[in-house]
Amino acid sequence: MSKLTHFDRNGQAHMVDVGGKAETHRVAVAEGRIRMRPQTLDLVRQGSHAKGDVLGVARVAGIMGAKRTAELVPLCHPLPLTHVELDFRIDADDASVRCRCRAETHGRTGVEMEALTAVQVALLTVYDMCKAVDRGMTIDGVRLVRKSGGKSGDWSVGESSPAES
Repeated sequence: MSKLTHFDRNGQAHMVDVGGKAETHRVAVAEGRIRMRPQTLDLVRQGSHAKGDVLGVARVAGIMGAKRTAELVPLCHPLPLTHVELDFRIDADDASVRCRCRAETHGRTGVEMEALTAVQVALLTVYDMCKAVDRGMTIDGVRLVRKSGGKSGDWSVGESSPAES
């Protein structure tokens, strides 16, 4: 196992120096879901929620979250994102909304944190917009699905992921 990179030789937290890294096209895909009562899911699906288009607002919130990741996660580098895309899928079988985010940049460090932040913020927005009718909603399964670019190359779920074993 490699060492944790956000600590110096004295064990102090620091921002990783990426100045010597090559700029490459970097992509990260993350996903997660929010489970709710079937009646709540019907409101989201029909767009008849009193607060309006829940998934449309959640999409914009997720994009904003990706853009502000460095403000939320202390040791993240601010990145010039070139693309952020969020997709939602309603799953009636388990009364959930699944969210997937693809984030891209051309830079010296990856966009995994931006994709993960976008998913969390989007799902939290769904919760916020629906909490008046369903406070028991649960957010789960948030994870990185795949990443590409950079020195470490490509990675996808199932490749050395303890959550998958």
